Amino acid sequence: MSDEPPPDAPRPSRTRFVLAGWLCALSAVLFLDRICMGQAAQDIQAELGLSNAELGYVFMAFTIAYGLFEVPTGRLGDRIGARAVLTRVVVWWSAFTALTGAVVGLKSLLVVRFLFGAGEAGAYPNTARVLSRWFPAAERGRVTGLMLTCAQLGGAAAPALTAALIWLAGWRLAFIAFGLVGVVWAVGFRLWFRDDPADHPRVNAAELALIRAGTAAPRPHGSIPWRAVARAPGVWLLAGIVMCSSFNSYLYFSWFSKYLQDGRGVAKGEAGLLTSLVLLGGAAGMLTGGVLADRVSRTADRVRARRRLGAAAYLISAATLATATTADSPLLLAALAAVGYMALQSTLPTWWASAIEQSGRNVGALFGLLNTCGILAGVASQGFVGWFTQYQADAGATGRQQWDPILWAYIGVLLAGAAGWTLYRFRPLDDGHEPHH
Repeated sequence: MSDEPPPDAPRPSRTRFVLAGWLCALSAVLFLDRICMGQAAQDIQAELGLSNAELGYVFMAFTIAYGLFEVPTGRLGDRIGARAVLTRVVVWWSAFTALTGAVVGLKSLLVVRFLFGAGEAGAYPNTARVLSRWFPAAERGRVTGLMLTCAQLGGAAAPALTAALIWLAGWRLAFIAFGLVGVVWAVGFRLWFRDDPADHPRVNAAELALIRAGTAAPRPHGSIPWRAVARAPGVWLLAGIVMCSSFNSYLYFSWFSKYLQDGRGVAKGEAGLLTSLVLLGGAAGMLTGGVLADRVSRTADRVRARRRLGAAAYLISAATLATATTADSPLLLAALAAVGYMALQSTLPTWWASAIEQSGRNVGALFGLLNTCGILAGVASQGFVGWFTQYQADAGATGRQQWDPILWAYIGVLLAGAAGWTLYRFRPLDDGHEPHH
């Protein structure tokens, strides 16, 4: 008997793909608002009289807050739904993006960026919850890849766009303009989205059946199985992997433009374009990685396939960045960094698929826990660059001597990430289906 529906059966609606568009826009705004700070850093530093170490504290204030509020905001989404929480976090972070343009010194900048980070917390844990409720498992890789690609595109646009806005209106008005974008998204999303696809007026019965056939039935969130989490090596290996990824990503998010300007003597506008080039490499990796994640998920032994894909990508990224350290041309340096970042980011959709699967019914809270681990590594990355470059400057190093040695620390972290993927195993936290090992 054929599994195809009768010719006269109603075709599934495509509302979930409209939702994918909303999530892509969310990711783009998330990274636009996050990464614009890196391009504006030199202007802010000059006007407020900040040292590199103090600028590192500013970057860390955002990241610490982002990490602290990930689990509580993800848990809140498990309790009251992603619709309310995503609306809140976008309005909150947009307000503090705009207020960045009103700071008058180091203290006010630290407070505003901390509260900005608290606002952005929970965006991805609640997005993971939306994916688990609205998309069958066979579609999540491509949707995640496309969404994260848009995040990278937003991030890639941020340096060049910020440089242009600063040139036209100054860095203060640039932050106000970026803040308005998120408010528009939040209002539209609140009006359109529903937590359960069955409640959405544009989801017909055929699409709902397609979604429900490929997703776990919604269940009460229950208490978080912390003892099971502590005993699950897969959870902590995924945490270690995302820490390695985040440690490297935050180099490009926060410091790469300033590295090009201070370490390689590149003009501000060109530094913005070269940083955008690297982030575009990441976007290409996300898009490719989404397709690979779905293909890997359909293999007979998907966990082993994920391990091989992840380890190979991290090794390629490490080798490419090592080659970049020898490049004298800033353009060649950025191009090699872009290739390495593309390889690194190609693993993220696979990591998301693994994390959603590993988290079980408490996907909001446990995905938030894993993301918090990544954020902690981001804090370490931001603080490390600020401390190391200040240390080098105090020792009399300038230019490449001050900045280039940093890259070898990032190469070492990439090698650790490759080891983490090699060791990854899956162990379910509840009664979900256990894939092959």
